Amino acid sequence: MSVGRAEYCVIACAEAWRDNGEVLASPMGLIPSIGARLARRTFSPDLLLTDGEALLVGLDGTTEGWLPYRGHLTAVTGGRRHVMMGASQIDRFGNQNISCVGDWSRPRRQLLGVRGAPVNTLNNPTSYWIPKHSRRVFVERVDMVCGVGYDRAAAAGPSATRFHRLPRVVTDLAVLDFATPDHSMRLASVHPGVTPEQVREATGFELTIPDEVPFTREPTLEELELIRAVLDPKGLRDREVPDPGSGAGGGGR
Repeated sequence: MSVGRAEYCVIACAEAWRDNGEVLASPMGLIPSIGARLARRTFSPDLLLTDGEALLVGLDGTTEGWLPYRGHLTAVTGGRRHVMMGASQIDRFGNQNISCVGDWSRPRRQLLGVRGAPVNTLNNPTSYWIPKHSRRVFVERVDMVCGVGYDRAAAAGPSATRFHRLPRVVTDLAVLDFATPDHSMRLASVHPGVTPEQVREATGFELTIPDEVPFTREPTLEELELIRAVLDPKGLRDREVPDPGSGAGGGGR
């Protein structure tokens, strides 16, 4: 059975929540949302999902509990939440920018703003989803630090590193992590059809690439059925990450 690039991305996002236990999953974006729901239906049944506002919901969307703002903050500041955010820029140590491009005092482009990125990254595990892997996103130095990377957290000391953890970065080309001695970014797997050299060329800094890079794991038949028939029957995932050759693929410079 043929597996689409978007489905490998869903699997890679879902794997971010493996073995997390009873934590609040906060996926931002379509493919991370499908991934979180897939993880809860399969290998991470203790995950907590919300309606995006103030309720905890079950797999069918029914209300399971109330999550007032104070409860949400308790989960965030105690490391009991795992968020998957986006990034307009990200560097080798995981510093993330979603605020502006160019000098912050006079930016060439205004983006979302800092939002909750500092709190997220310093207080609970934070992964990233980037639908178009390119040198515009993977940069040598971010124009403004919103999400805190490993180097800046270490420089700030124990108060910043207590709950700070960046488990993975998932893109339309690959899965990356920070499993290196200095916590710089490493290529963990490539999606089938992608080579390590393609990832290197689409990255604007020196990326650690092991001698042997595995492929992102295949979805099981059960997972494919859930993705296609239950979680995303309209195939919206393919709009975000089209298959290579469809005329709308990501990657590159």
